[in-house]
Amino acid sequence: MEYEEFNFDDIMADVQAQLNAPREQEEPAPRPQEQPRKKPSMARRIGRFFARLFIFLVVTVMLLAVTLYGVMYVIAKGPSPSARDIFVMSVRETSAVGFLADLFFTEEEIAAIENKPEVEEYVETDTSLINIAKPEEKTEEEQAEEEVQGPAADEWGLVDEDGDGIIIEPVKGEGYSGYMMVVLDPSRVIMGSVPSSFGGRGYTVAQMVEQFDAVAGINAGGFEDPEGKGNGSIPNTMVVYEGKVYYESKGVQDGFVGIDSDNILHVGRLTSKDIQEKKIQYGVCFGPVLVSNGEPCDVGSSGVNPRTAIGQRSDGAILMLVIDGRQVISLGATYQDMVDIFMEYGAVNACNLDGGSSSLMWFGGDYINNCASVIGIRPVPTTFLVLKEGAAENE
Repeated sequence: MEYEEFNFDDIMADVQAQLNAPREQEEPAPRPQEQPRKKPSMARRIGRFFARLFIFLVVTVMLLAVTLYGVMYVIAKGPSPSARDIFVMSVRETSAVGFLADLFFTEEEIAAIENKPEVEEYVETDTSLINIAKPEEKTEEEQAEEEVQGPAADEWGLVDEDGDGIIIEPVKGEGYSGYMMVVLDPSRVIMGSVPSSFGGRGYTVAQMVEQFDAVAGINAGGFEDPEGKGNGSIPNTMVVYEGKVYYESKGVQDGFVGIDSDNILHVGRLTSKDIQEKKIQYGVCFGPVLVSNGEPCDVGSSGVNPRTAIGQRSDGAILMLVIDGRQVISLGATYQDMVDIFMEYGAVNACNLDGGSSSLMWFGGDYINNCASVIGIRPVPTTFLVLKEGAAENE
């Protein structure tokens, strides 16, 4: 039997040659022909956009709501009783969000936190403390001297620089800012209201200024405001306009403020009989009374909110105060803050008015403070207005 001889070197050379030989390129299998994609219609693309936008907004609102609830929970249930009390009293003073306190506390707990002081018995306004001096005619020498040196400051250090009888002073304190309007002639101040529209429509402060051809104004009394959606047409307390009493059965709540026929401001808890006896021409209710017969009143604790109030100095000048609130630069003021401000400006009598989203001061053709309402400037049933110089005498 013959065996074939194999040469190992020849075999390895043959393998190496096969490895180095160029391979034939295999053609890839043809891909199946793709169908062209159809673009979605314009309506479908718009629908997708709004669907995504809606989902984004819903998620954002939910996150904000959860965050806000968490912040309120920490304030309400946290370790600081002061922060808890301010939170409860602040929201309870606001008709639209008063329910927030109910999320964390029972009615008994809320009542204990508010701890309102007992309403003081009616203290009659001492009209002898107000001495309204008639403006004196200046001699030519006095007028010339004033032109050179400028107008002199009054007893409280205020100067009517432009001679229009109205002084606007910025007011600032811890956590709040606003404006004090000093009307030197009290006969120019009336209550702007349209009783024939009660129950039908309210007026913004600007609309009321225009209605009476006035030069300035602030909001005054409160109004029925279910769920913060009232139209400002129905006062929620007694109102006096041109000597006539409206809504007497609704009472005076925490205080009444009115102007009599001698331009003297009265504060307290006046009845319709008192109003007739004292010849009150204009008046609204809200309260509390801040200053009575030159003495600061016990207003107890309160929340931090936008505020409006009115008062009178011993020389008869009317003081109108508006404090901004619910803003980063001005959270708002307490009742005690208001007392302190009026005492600083020499008030003999003063009373708190409706505040919150209604607090506005109009002067010089526009609002000079910031509206706290998220739904825009709100209509109200009553205002205090400043007439043009000489308007009262011409009536």
